[in-house]
Amino acid sequence: MMEKADPSQKLYTRMRLWEFPDQYVIEPTCGSTGSCLAISRVDGSMNLIDDIPQSTSVRVPKIQTIFGVIGILKLLAGSYLLVITGREHVGSYMGLPIFKVSSLKVFPCDHSLKNTPLEQKRMETEFSGLLGIAERTPGLYFSYDVNITLSAQRLHSLGDESKLLPLWRQADPRFLWNNYMLEVLIENKLDPYLLPVMQGTFQNFQAAIGKEIIDVTLIARRCTRRTGIEIFTGLFFWFIYFELVPVSWCEELDGHSSSYSWTCTRMWRRGADSDGYVANFVESEQIMQLNGHIASFVQVRGSIPILWEQIVDLTYKPKFEIMRNEEAPRVLERHFLDLRKKYGNVLAIDLVNKHGGEGRLSEKFASAVQHVASDDVRYLHFDFHRICGHVHFGRLSILYDQIEDFIVKNRYLLFNEKGGKVEEQLGVVRTNCIDCLDRTNVTQSMIGRKMMEFQLRRIGVFDAEETISSHPNFDENFKILWANHGDDVSIQYSGTPALKGDFVRYGRRTVQGILNDGYNALARYYLNNFCDGTKQDAIDLLQGHYIVSVSREVTPTSQKGGLEAVASFPLALLLVLTGFFLTIMSLSQVRYDYRHVFFSTVWASMSVGIVAYVRANGRVFCNRPRLHKPRS
Repeated sequence: MMEKADPSQKLYTRMRLWEFPDQYVIEPTCGSTGSCLAISRVDGSMNLIDDIPQSTSVRVPKIQTIFGVIGILKLLAGSYLLVITGREHVGSYMGLPIFKVSSLKVFPCDHSLKNTPLEQKRMETEFSGLLGIAERTPGLYFSYDVNITLSAQRLHSLGDESKLLPLWRQADPRFLWNNYMLEVLIENKLDPYLLPVMQGTFQNFQAAIGKEIIDVTLIARRCTRRTGIEIFTGLFFWFIYFELVPVSWCEELDGHSSSYSWTCTRMWRRGADSDGYVANFVESEQIMQLNGHIASFVQVRGSIPILWEQIVDLTYKPKFEIMRNEEAPRVLERHFLDLRKKYGNVLAIDLVNKHGGEGRLSEKFASAVQHVASDDVRYLHFDFHRICGHVHFGRLSILYDQIEDFIVKNRYLLFNEKGGKVEEQLGVVRTNCIDCLDRTNVTQSMIGRKMMEFQLRRIGVFDAEETISSHPNFDENFKILWANHGDDVSIQYSGTPALKGDFVRYGRRTVQGILNDGYNALARYYLNNFCDGTKQDAIDLLQGHYIVSVSREVTPTSQKGGLEAVASFPLALLLVLTGFFLTIMSLSQVRYDYRHVFFSTVWASMSVGIVAYVRANGRVFCNRPRLHKPRS
């Protein structure tokens, strides 16, 4: 059923990287007889050579083992080679091994910087500094033998000619994380070095059902078309109500601003772009293997597919802004047209609230979707928070009753023990909340559970009344599978594990889970507002959303001095917290000594003064300069 790529196009699985003074040389060491790849450390140019060159330097060249080439990234004056230096075998996909990137490294090819102007050197240093983030990118997976960017159904539907193509040519560009960085290698026709890499998650387990052993795998594939970082709009301490940075100082990334500019807090990607690609689009595939049978079920998640944004302004809950209202039907139509081409029928489940800012978004979504609603596209709103609250997630059965007909009708992919296709998935459930993390993962796990039970009844393992809950070991592993899946996607998007994860993991809300949610909410607030600016810029560089060009004008950033050299929001927040704490302590002593009224007034005045100063001098507390030009 599953075929490997043509052996003539076999990827190198293990290599040596030689560091010479003037070049890097990558030597295949996996038994292949292919040529070595030489990459100039001056300009990143490359060519194939037959032998390792003799060192002309007194210094012995450094040598290290690598397991794949991520690609080449060009900046202002230099190029940068990204390679996999560590891998971990995590399981198999359709019987073929899958690896996770445990470490990767960036090697600069920037000797030409010696002859570039000082300002360009400074900018190159700033840009290349972003690549350090690439070395810490979580959730990168790859295979030398099978294309993990394609679901089992799409793999099976590949024609014989397509199955003989190199893996990078089979790949779905939406889920090819290093698509842009492979371009130089593709131009040089270096197929044995062209390793497709996917970002997402890969989880699996084996469990017993009676005397049978079931193997369950869950894969998340993150789309690269509108990769962004979440702004968290949830819980924070009440005093954050004070707006420390004026909204007017924050600028929108719209592709029309100057090459480089200062922004106070970041606007992360939400909603759709003009082509209909949405933020945090993730394809999740659940695969079951038992007694030779293989079943696959695909779901997707993604931001509300209209043009909207949130400007992070440090308020308790940043406002939702719907942009270019008149374009909403066209953008939404493009999004659903793309989904229909790739997945068939679509059921869009909208889990956002019916009131406030979320309510306005939901109304706009519901209104716009009417233009594309048909037998192929169906929209359903389910107010998750109103119906389920924060603890009654069992009430998702109400939702399931409304969508069961769609799930039963559109089926799943199923192969029998002889490899013959018995069923085919004809449609997909598209789930969204605001950030497509927490409510979405709880809902998707419920749908995945119901579908797994359908499949086990279909192949005769479960009887009509039997459920996953009837098998405690299987049930526990299934919950952990989806909880880890949600955590991994959330960490990549927001920097913290998913909220409400205790319900997915244990089937109920726990005190520890609620406390963890509070901690993660606080962590998200801080990370999203003050740490993710650099992360977003690194993503844009790596995936070609921002192309560095020597011809672009760059506005020099002024040198910080005086207060600006030490000022930061964390420092201001610490001072405010200290002031409030001392105020409360002083007030608690008033009944014993009235002099504490004076001290309370002093500490409170200092706290308010710091807040006022930050509001008046917010630029001092801004993030680093950010990239503004998209890829042209």
